Amino acid sequence: MIDYENNFMRFSRSGDEGETCLCDGKRIGKNSLRIEVNGNLDELNSLIGIIVAQIKNENVKNILLQVQNDLFVVGAEIASSEKEKINYKIPTLTTKHTKMIEKFTNEIENQLEPINKFILPGGSLNAAFLQTARAVCRRTERSVVALSKKEKINEEFLKYCNRLSSLLFVLARFENKISGIKEIEWNSEK
Repeated sequence: MIDYENNFMRFSRSGDEGETCLCDGKRIGKNSLRIEVNGNLDELNSLIGIIVAQIKNENVKNILLQVQNDLFVVGAEIASSEKEKINYKIPTLTTKHTKMIEKFTNEIENQLEPINKFILPGGSLNAAFLQTARAVCRRTERSVVALSKKEKINEEFLKYCNRLSSLLFVLARFENKISGIKEIEWNSEK
């Protein structure tokens, strides 16, 4: 297993020239698509951390904690070579993870009224943060697509990101519901 703490300290403060290290120590430009994806994953995970810190509903908190762990799995895979994934038994995102996201989404969505119009992002503070996380997730998904056009990646990432943005959307709606805040429909006439 990789000693992440020691590797972190070894790689810290070594990027002043615009390069950073992958898990195997290989140096690449901070403008590479791999680093872009991992930066987006980090931003998404950090934003979810803000939500977890203030959310009251234990079920939603546990779902989001699972998502945070999954995002670390994706980041580790993106930052590792194929050889490292085998030698160091790097965890991998599988269909099981995506199906779990689908299950969570369906469970939450079944507790909501159907919508037939676009709704404005916002409502409660947690719902607004969840909608922001959804938008960051979409950006992350776009960067994963760009990387997949240049390099071989685990194709499950694309499915997972797509399903995750749906989960974040229904969680935002659920937060508004349990907060007693009515969703505001988009008024195309304004």
